[in-house]
Parts: sequence; C-alpha cells; structure tokens
Amino acid sequence: MKIEEKIYRKLLEVPSGHVTTYGDLAKAVNLKNGQRVVGQIMKKNPFPVIVPCHRVVKSDGTIGGYAYGSERKKHMLSKEGLKINNDKISDFKKNLFRF
Repeated sequence: MKIEEKIYRKLLEVPSGHVTTYGDLAKAVNLKNGQRVVGQIMKKNPFPVIVPCHRVVKSDGTIGGYAYGSERKKHMLSKEGLKINNDKISDFKKNLFRF
C-alpha cells in the first residue's frame, strides 16, 4: 500500500468536530518526521469530499494551509462545530483526536 493511501485511510478515523496534526498523522502511519510529507499529500488529495484533509492542522493549533484556501478550511471546520480564533482552533487540546 502506498504511503498516500495509508495516510488517507488513517485520516478517515478522525471524526467530524475534531482535528489531528500533520505530525500526529505522520506518526500514526510510522512516517518519522513526516509532517511535511503529510502536508504535500493533503495538498494533492484527489478525494477531498471523502478524505477530510481539512481536519489536519499544525501542532500549535493554527489551521495551516488548504488546497482550496484557508477561508474555506475555516468554514468547513466551523460547520463541524469547531471554534476558530485568529486562525487557531479554540480549545485545541480538547478537540485534538489521538490515534
């Protein structure tokens, strides 16, 4: 199985209303120091409606990038019930999904 497929499958475990980090997702598929690789894979996600790449954020709780723009990412996260303040997830630790 390709690393992209492993990452997409693992990301499907993150429930609506929660987020994970690029680093945590990398660790979950045994990709050491792979947060940048995860970011590049998220950027090329061919199934954004199915694979919720908008739920992947930076380790400090800021939303990070999104192929369709940060405003759309914030909107999608807000629709799932997350509160965002200055591009940062409010109650980040409470909303962080751990694999």
